[in-house]
Amino acid sequence: MADSKRIAELKEKVALLPESPGIYQFLGADGRVIYVGKAKNLKRRVYSYFTSKANESAKVRVMVSRIADLRHTVVATENEAFLLENSMIKSLQPRYNILLKDDKTYPWIVIRNEPFPRVQSTRRRERDGSRYFGPYASVYIQKTVLDLVRSIHSLRTCSLNLSPEAIAKGKYSVCLEYHIGNCKGPCVGLQSETEYREGIELVTSLLRGDTRETTEYLRAKMVGAAAEMRFEEAAVYKKRIEALAAYQSKSVVVSNTLTNLDVFSLVVDDDAAYCNFMRIADGAVVNSFTVELKPGLEDRPQDILTYAISRIAEQLPGGRLSREAIVPLLPAQELFEGVTFTVPQRGDKLHLLELSERNSRLYRLEKLKQIEIKDPERHTNRILAALQKELHLSVPPRHIECFDNSNLQGTNPVASCVVFRDAKPARKEYRHFNIKTVVGANDFASMKEVIGRRYRRLLDEDAELPQLIVVDGGKGQLRFAYETLLRLGIADRVAIVGLAKRIEEVYFPHDSTPYYLDRNSEALKVLMHIRDEAHRFGITFHRKKRSLAFIKSELESIPTLGNRSVEKLLQRFRTLSRIRTASETELSELIGRQRAAEVIRYFREAPADGTKEGK
Repeated sequence: MADSKRIAELKEKVALLPESPGIYQFLGADGRVIYVGKAKNLKRRVYSYFTSKANESAKVRVMVSRIADLRHTVVATENEAFLLENSMIKSLQPRYNILLKDDKTYPWIVIRNEPFPRVQSTRRRERDGSRYFGPYASVYIQKTVLDLVRSIHSLRTCSLNLSPEAIAKGKYSVCLEYHIGNCKGPCVGLQSETEYREGIELVTSLLRGDTRETTEYLRAKMVGAAAEMRFEEAAVYKKRIEALAAYQSKSVVVSNTLTNLDVFSLVVDDDAAYCNFMRIADGAVVNSFTVELKPGLEDRPQDILTYAISRIAEQLPGGRLSREAIVPLLPAQELFEGVTFTVPQRGDKLHLLELSERNSRLYRLEKLKQIEIKDPERHTNRILAALQKELHLSVPPRHIECFDNSNLQGTNPVASCVVFRDAKPARKEYRHFNIKTVVGANDFASMKEVIGRRYRRLLDEDAELPQLIVVDGGKGQLRFAYETLLRLGIADRVAIVGLAKRIEEVYFPHDSTPYYLDRNSEALKVLMHIRDEAHRFGITFHRKKRSLAFIKSELESIPTLGNRSVEKLLQRFRTLSRIRTASETELSELIGRQRAAEVIRYFREAPADGTKEGK
């Protein structure tokens, strides 16, 4: 009753909204904003949340159930609404909007705003006038860059206050870093601030990805020292040039034709999105990292990419993007003044986008592995939800059974059934089937027999039926299996699909056209795992059965042994080698003294591999 009153009051407020572009905000019971949205027509858009057809999404239904009040802001155009929505999401961080997951603090390199600036590692960006470079994808990469900077430029690492007044008082003395050549002694006036600043400017260009200025500076110093016959000093500069060249060679060189640009790629899941950023300078990747975002209720990939780019831009030095950015789809370009966005179709730019997307997918895979370890239940639910979505199932398939036939040139036909519960093998429930009614190699008829026997028994025992049956094979196997389910009266209670081996085609009943899942999708990987497990289990049983058939055939060639004696020997010893090495007493107790003597004589005359010698 209270809920219906709440909805009625909200609808009264919606009726008063203007039919103009603008922003709407939904507030929770505590007065906090839980969702911000934009609209071309505020009245029509907001009213749609309170109609039955609009609330088909479970997430939308949950949000609507928590709306206690609403607010709105009218703007002149739809573009202005987009800009205002973006800024409000950043400042208010509403629960049901797209949000950046800041669970990881990336390392940066900072040039401190101080006399004789230090170049240091940090994880905190502060508004103190210092210059920040990064973020770096890992501490290892950041440390490599810092080591390079310090090996090329002699910079101080101490925390002394090197103001002109402090230096003039002469209260400092040089330390070990000066004596080993890592510092030029600015603390005692041996290096001027102007000279030091020149080195800092070269460091700045190096951290921005431009190695040319530093290389030219070092080469000029080397040549000058050599001309004045200061060969040891020239050798030091030469080593620094070599170190810089080695660092540059470790960068991923992508093209000699591409200069300075940014690359963004996007991978979207149901509950998370991953955006990779790469900065290209002089044809090489000089920076790369990936951010994770939580998509909002109705965010399109374009909205997610726009939000991700704007948040990444805030982390870059000066908050600036390059003049050109490569993207998989166009974002809201009005947010990024002076940037040209390109969606490449071929060539080096497309290869760059593919490289960035591969990094996004790898980052996503790492996150999913972490979830699997830390929260296995969430991992399982996500996989089952993916299966439900991809296979158009009414419920998550927590109980799956898969069938596979196995025979060799029509001999010893068998079938296997493997059972998966919560996307994991339930090996105690695996079953083997000897084919009883089919002669020769007939996979269709064998599948019909096995499906019938399996589910007739489950029905008779009033046991639980699976939510999904997977048949190893294409249209033919699936048709026979589905017809069997129809005869048993459970075709409407159990979903069934066929998975063909050739190119992993998925077949559904009543549809002759195969359905192709994304090769990288978890749903396909789970189906392939189940199918391969059924094949492995079936092959193991088939090999065992063929082995027993061979042993039985060998024993039947002994003249005095009948079927009962052969069965007794098989049950007791299982293998030919054990029968061959058994004592006469053991054999006599089982099949009698006369037959035991025949068995011993037979194997004495036969070679060790069990075959008779020709006479």
